[in-house]
Order: sequence, then C-alpha cells, then structure tokens
Amino acid sequence: MIDLRSDTVTRPTEEMREEAAGAAVGDDVHGDDPTVAELEARAADVVGMEAALFVPSGTMGNQIAARVHTDRGQEVITDRESHVVRYERAGFAQHSALQIRTIDAERGLPTPEQVRDAYLEGGLHRPPTGLLSLENTHNARGGLALDPEQFSETAATAHELDVPVHLDGARLFNAAVAHDVDVTAYTEAVDSVMFCLSKGLGAPIGSILAGSAEFIEAARGIRKLLGGGMRQAGIVAAPGLTALENRSHLEIDHDNATRLANSLDEIEGLAITEPETNIVLADTGGLGLSAAEFLDLIEGEGVQASEFGPEIARFVTHRDVSATDIEDAIEAVTVAVSN
Repeated sequence: MIDLRSDTVTRPTEEMREEAAGAAVGDDVHGDDPTVAELEARAADVVGMEAALFVPSGTMGNQIAARVHTDRGQEVITDRESHVVRYERAGFAQHSALQIRTIDAERGLPTPEQVRDAYLEGGLHRPPTGLLSLENTHNARGGLALDPEQFSETAATAHELDVPVHLDGARLFNAAVAHDVDVTAYTEAVDSVMFCLSKGLGAPIGSILAGSAEFIEAARGIRKLLGGGMRQAGIVAAPGLTALENRSHLEIDHDNATRLANSLDEIEGLAITEPETNIVLADTGGLGLSAAEFLDLIEGEGVQASEFGPEIARFVTHRDVSATDIEDAIEAVTVAVSN
C-alpha cells in the first residue's frame, strides 16, 4: 500500500530508533533530561529564537502560545480556514477563554488592511484584540507557502497595533524550501512559532514551540497545566534531533508532489490544484464520484489518500514515498478510475 494520506504516517528510520534506544535521559519536568535540552537548544537556533520547548503535539504548542500571549476574554484574529479554527476543537475558547475573529484571507494570509479592520481596542462592550495567529504552510488551503515579504508586512501591522503574532508553522520548513529562503525569513517577523517534527521531518512524535526566553518560561508552566509535562522524554526527543537534519529532503517531497499532480491532471474528469509544497488536492466531481467513492476505488489498487471535502481528495508526499512509489501510484489511480 502506498500511503499518501499525510506526512504524519512516516515511520522512524533505523537511525532514529538507534538514537532513541541510546538516548541519555532524565526527568524533563525537573529540567534534567539532557537530550530534550539539546533538542530545544538546537531547535531554537534553527528558527532564530532565544529558547524553545519540546511539546507532544503541534496542537498543544498552538494552545500554549495562545494562553501565554493573551488575557482571558480577548480576541484572536486568524484566517477562517486556519488549523486553529478547523482542527483544534475550539481549544482557544476552552483553554484560554478567547473569542476568534475570522478573516476570509486570500491564500490564508490576512492583508495589513484586513488586520487593521479586524483590530479592536476593546471597551465596555467589545473585547480587545490579543493575538494574530498565522499559518504557514496553510494546510486547509492545499499546503500554500506564504510569501515571506507579504507575511512580514502582515506581522508588522499587528505589531504596530501592539498585538503579538504567533505562527502555526507545522510545515514551516516546506514553506522555506518552496521560496528558497532560510526559515528565519518568517520567524524573525513573529513573537512565537510552533513547528512539527512529526510531519515532513519524519520524527515519530513531537513538536517545538519557540520564542523569547521569557515566553518559553511561561509556556513551560502551561505545558504542565495541559498535561504535557514528560519525564524521561529523551527517548522521543532523540529522533527529533535527527529529524531536524532532514530539512533538505523536503525538496524531494515537493518534486514528487509536482510529478503526481501533473500526471493526475491528465486523467479526464479529475481536476488537480497545482501544488506549492507537498500537498496535492484532487477534485473528483468531474468523475461523477464523491471523494469517499474515489478513495475506495484507489485503495483497491493499493493507494491511500484522505478525504478533504465532499469531492476533494488529498495526497501528501513524504519521506517514506519514493519517486518509484509516485509512478506506481499514478498508474494505480489511472487504473482505478478507468475500470
């Protein structure tokens, strides 16, 4: 089975397993795990931040950031299709008592004008704006890689209004690769950033939340509150160190996604959105099939993808899928829809 459901399905490499088995460990809640400390220091350096925190998931990282940056009863400005809106179970409301003000932003990035229009000073009847939350790459919009200059302009507008900016960068390195820039082209514009080790970088578990030393000190306490305090976590942090060195492989994933998209687009009735990173969206309506029906057909031929809408299927390339696998997947999908 060629699994293209997500880049979260990657399996740890033998090197990662060996690193995990031999990792030096301690009680991380007490700050005693040397492998976690090494990972946090290395991750902070990579994204150009003062400090970092190892967390079990990207969702937890985003929720911690919102809690630290804001006061209860404030508003968060974000795109209406952002991950924090669609996939985090109203966490901002549940954990931090925040209200979300959504913007229908082109490509998922609010313009400076949209930020100014959405901003509220607050008062007797209205809550003040407490945070701007951005996402890059943008998952629900097909893995779009935001332009660094436009991204910085939007973040700068929030800062002019004295509003902090958090970046949900679950696949941030994909964006940097797509625009051929260092990741700091994005992170230098924000107050905090979360990125996943367990997606395109291939680690079995974990994400990183990074920001100022003061921010991370506060974040550590919120991590404990949310149940994210880990003990001998070096065993899962060690593969994260290896994952950080996998950033260069993302270009291969992007090339594979482009090859997949170009070939699937040749299938009559299947409409493909040109990928910018490692996510390929396929509209199955022209085939007379729902996404679920399409997925059942291709799984019968040995390919897995995911349902992303009533007539939208999503394919995600990753480290465990080779160029040969992509060719086999193209053939399998072609056979499946022609039967």
